[in-house]
Amino acid sequence: MNDPRPGPLRFASDDGTGLTGWRARANDIIYGHESVAGRAFDVALIVAILASVSVVMFESVAGIRARHGPLLKTAEWTFTVLFTLEYGLRLLCVARPSRYAKSFFGVVDVLAILPTYASLFLPGAQFLLVIRTLRILRVFRVLKLVHYLAEIEVLMRALRASGRKIIVFVYAVLTLVVILGSLMYLVEGPQNGFSSIPRGVYWAIVTLTTVGYGDISPQTNGGQFLASVIMILGYGIIAVPTGIVTVELNRSARAASPGRNKACEACGGTDHDDDARHCKHCGARL
Repeated sequence: MNDPRPGPLRFASDDGTGLTGWRARANDIIYGHESVAGRAFDVALIVAILASVSVVMFESVAGIRARHGPLLKTAEWTFTVLFTLEYGLRLLCVARPSRYAKSFFGVVDVLAILPTYASLFLPGAQFLLVIRTLRILRVFRVLKLVHYLAEIEVLMRALRASGRKIIVFVYAVLTLVVILGSLMYLVEGPQNGFSSIPRGVYWAIVTLTTVGYGDISPQTNGGQFLASVIMILGYGIIAVPTGIVTVELNRSARAASPGRNKACEACGGTDHDDDARHCKHCGARL
């Protein structure tokens, strides 16, 4: 039977054949969230994800690993097998398995189980299982917070629009730290810890970003003066990417605002505020 409920998180067939039998029922439970069974499945899945991530985090603690290593390893493999079966079931109960496999959640589901199997050949790879936390994004669907996805889209649109400006900014900063690091190498020299230009560049990056580890510092008057200039310059540089993203975020929010597309019947003008009662162009009531 055809699935009458459309939605971006359901993977119904596009050719109109739909699903029947146990596949239709499994699809309703796994991908649906309106039914009691569907919501229960999603909540149980989120609990299992949180538990599996907790196991990985506990296993990274040497003391806990020494006392409960075998138990944690068993729990880790148990969760991995369960998630593997779940992933296989997700592929079986959709009309187009390849569509789900190439989707965001499909890729995340694969990445959430691969580290455990990879740990058989690469010890320590299982700690990458913390990527399972991305699967909790399904909470937007479970808790009916889908309307927040529109806000995520606004943010992503702003980041994409800022991409080129940020790349140019990063290139300018990299050029600057290479120059400043080279100058510090010439001023301080190996005797004061600046043993090479890369070492000087590392110090310039740490100083310009106001991190200041303190593992290396200038000792001469000239070096300290240059360091002071870099520190002051760092405060101004940090504000640049913030300003770029803020401007694009404001533009993206205005573009997504209902008031922006509200046309005046008198003059046809648009770009109004959401709470506007009169046209900003001719003064007519909206």
